[in-house]
Amino acid sequence: MHIADITMFYAPASGGVRTYLDAKHHRLDAIHGVRHSLLIPGASAQHGDGIYQVPAPPLPFGKGYRFPVRLAPWCNTLRTLKPDLIEVGDPYLTAWAALEARRQLDVPVIGFYHSDLPLLVSNRMGNWFAPNVEAYVSKLYGNFDRVLAPSQVMADKLRRLGVRDVHVQPLGVDLATFHPSRRDPHVRAELGIPDTSRLLIFAGRGSREKNLPVLLDCMQQLGASYHLLLVGSNMPASVPSNVSVIDHFCPSAEVARLIASADLLVHAGDQETFGLVILEAMASATPVVAVRAGAFPEIINEQSGRLCTPNDGRAMACAVREAFEAGIRELGVQARHHVEQHYSWDNVVAGLLQHYQAVLGHQPQVRAHA
Repeated sequence: MHIADITMFYAPASGGVRTYLDAKHHRLDAIHGVRHSLLIPGASAQHGDGIYQVPAPPLPFGKGYRFPVRLAPWCNTLRTLKPDLIEVGDPYLTAWAALEARRQLDVPVIGFYHSDLPLLVSNRMGNWFAPNVEAYVSKLYGNFDRVLAPSQVMADKLRRLGVRDVHVQPLGVDLATFHPSRRDPHVRAELGIPDTSRLLIFAGRGSREKNLPVLLDCMQQLGASYHLLLVGSNMPASVPSNVSVIDHFCPSAEVARLIASADLLVHAGDQETFGLVILEAMASATPVVAVRAGAFPEIINEQSGRLCTPNDGRAMACAVREAFEAGIRELGVQARHHVEQHYSWDNVVAGLLQHYQAVLGHQPQVRAHA
């Protein structure tokens, strides 16, 4: 069985989509009789280790992202590869290339709805664009043989837009990279804070929908015995005295060390389609306090953290104190157990293979690597 993934969301500082594709590529290639090809934008046409770069111009100020503008190179690459099934990872030109390749090759195409496009557009450009974008999403995803969504909340949104055959397929977490053993007792000294400080962390991009002002308000409510570390690009420049900032993209091993060394991860984003960093914290035995919105209630329970009212720094501060009163070490152990049971990448890949086999309509004939 030869599966091809096609996406433009693959850049050095990419978030969840690249993490998903890398984990999947690594695991599918290890399965006898399964071949996995990954088509991504690049500066020039080249390939190696099953990853095919298709020429596409860089996005200005796009932090390594490239935006495909021509259908033909993508269609030609797919036609050469002749996969048994194509999975689409974004709603742009690459999706239409996959649908054109389906017409030429007569193979099924699955669409994975990783990001809430109408919400992204209305956040950036205003609500008057939303109806057009919803119509676009409905039309595009209505063309796929099956649609996957990372959470129930996303699947429900697609169904409301009239998209049929939508299935929830959660993402996973690397249980070896994000592990309690990564805890580093020197992190507080690096930050110049006392060993007794209750250390909170947020890791991710500092974009508007992450609602970082809520975290800063929460820290002002909590006071000097608590300290927050913000890790990632585009973080706020002006922060309270009990907040430290690492204002750049960090590799996953460094993020894993910092998360495992914190007492608690906090997240105020109320539009998360899945929230991979939540799983990374739980895998590190670091419990989570997040807002009761988006996909978070599907992941976080009373055994692994606390949920609070969105956009309310005082409510978040109360939830943080509650988590410490409940015992963060015990919550952390339970959080790790929960992700081991439900969110390993091996579980995710097993789920994906079931979707692929259902769409192919039979136990697919296994094809040797070319």
